[in-house]
Amino acid sequence: MRWTVAAIILVWCVVLCSAVQIIEFCPDPYLFDDADEYVVLDGTGSLDGITVSDGEGGFRFPAGTVINGQITVARDALAFKRSHGELPNYEWYDYSKDVPDVISGDKIRMANAHDELILYDHGKIVQSVSWPLEVPCREGQVHYLEQGVWDRRPLLIGQSRFLPKTFKNVTMTAFVSPDCSSEVFLQAAASARQNLFANVYEFSSPVLARALIDARQRGVEVSVLVEGGPVGGITKEEKALIWTVNQSGIPVYQMATVGDRKAPYRFDHAKYVVIDGQAVVLSSENFKSSGFPQKGMSGNRGWGVYIEDALLAQYFEAVYRSDIGRINSVPVTGTYGAPESATSVPYTVEFSPRRFSDTTVTPVIAPDTSYLILDLLNNAQETIDIEQAYITNETTFTLNPYLGAAINASRRGVHVRVLLDAYWYNVEDEKDNDEMVALINRIAATEAIPLEGRCADLESNNLEKIHNKGVIVDNRSVLVSSINWNSNSPNFNREAGVIIEDRAVAGYFKEVFDDDWQPVRPQGAKNPDYLKIAGLIAVILGIGVIYVWRRRRI
Repeated sequence: MRWTVAAIILVWCVVLCSAVQIIEFCPDPYLFDDADEYVVLDGTGSLDGITVSDGEGGFRFPAGTVINGQITVARDALAFKRSHGELPNYEWYDYSKDVPDVISGDKIRMANAHDELILYDHGKIVQSVSWPLEVPCREGQVHYLEQGVWDRRPLLIGQSRFLPKTFKNVTMTAFVSPDCSSEVFLQAAASARQNLFANVYEFSSPVLARALIDARQRGVEVSVLVEGGPVGGITKEEKALIWTVNQSGIPVYQMATVGDRKAPYRFDHAKYVVIDGQAVVLSSENFKSSGFPQKGMSGNRGWGVYIEDALLAQYFEAVYRSDIGRINSVPVTGTYGAPESATSVPYTVEFSPRRFSDTTVTPVIAPDTSYLILDLLNNAQETIDIEQAYITNETTFTLNPYLGAAINASRRGVHVRVLLDAYWYNVEDEKDNDEMVALINRIAATEAIPLEGRCADLESNNLEKIHNKGVIVDNRSVLVSSINWNSNSPNFNREAGVIIEDRAVAGYFKEVFDDDWQPVRPQGAKNPDYLKIAGLIAVILGIGVIYVWRRRRI
């Protein structure tokens, strides 16, 4: 009996594992007239009797066709190659002599907003998927089947699908900007002996560029990937730096839309460097003088880590190679010009780099694994400390999902603090950080929950702005990342971060957070003289009264 059950299970497993199914399709791609739409089948065995239909048209395979893994079938093989950089296995229109055709009568034309795909095996329906009922509609979105479930993430054409992975027994150095960020970066770059790969949204710091050029002159392989269309465009200072770096023999690439081939991400907003496949420098800060100021000079508040772990470094190197190898990552030469000027505002260093061992680290790659941030917030039990450049809600009536998760945590008794930037462009409009803080505090007061929001006191801490994207949970878990709390960043940008599980590391960043939350006024600084201020106001009011009285007598 036992052998009979085992045999049944084995036969069932073989049938299930060898069954042909649709595992990927894109009904609304970017090219004109959706010429590059496609379907991917997966399975093992004969494709005789297998038919794919949209309810109006359909195709089957030539007799004797066998599948062993995945087969891609595109409407137009040449259009598919323009979008993906390679030819499909089959096409259902005859555009390429190098790609065999499937057999079709009425051709499939997948509608963008409402349609379905049906898979038949010898006339029997074995699979169907419809949109928007089962999968969402969005231009450029690719739908993937994972363990029988259609992936709900908005993964677009050309984007990666890295899986979460946790690394243990990791050694790292924690650092913060402006105090010690350049110090750590320069030491890390100086350690490179084989290769150094940098991916960063904006790069204009001559000091950091000099470190890469020095590495190149030592014989290190160096390459850089930047965003090709940052908000406001590439500055003349960044163009000048790219030109200088190019002249040293370092190739610089930009991720950008090329012709009708859209960039895979809205923005390449990551900020990390991989060194020798052994270490990673990762930060919330762009490679600018404000993010990595020289020691003793003011700049942004940001968090960073220098992680020394070969397996984790290889994970990030795979991300880098995936991004720089895409058809939308193209060489850029820059233009000759004046370099960026370093900040001249002095700063008293409060925090030094601190080294930790035996930590646990999980990379967070957007949009691939950005859902891990929600998991982090949803699992909070005691405290959540959030320091962000800004937070924007989804709609007027829908909270940002990360903020919503933090507020829900507060409703179950978790003490939540939210610290936002107070730089002029984050508080001047009617719907930005000061209004967000007011909303957070209004929710806290209305529901009587342990929740508080503040805009940072930049002057007392002598910071240019808060550019951080960090979270501390339960004084044991820390998120260091480039991911802003808006709709775009976690869902459509290329972003990079790490979640660190270690109380000592959390304690380091909590010291910084606490100082930013309630900065200690520097020695010698005086409190405002309220008597003098009141006297001045009284004089002004008196002058105003006399003026009005005289006007009335005229």
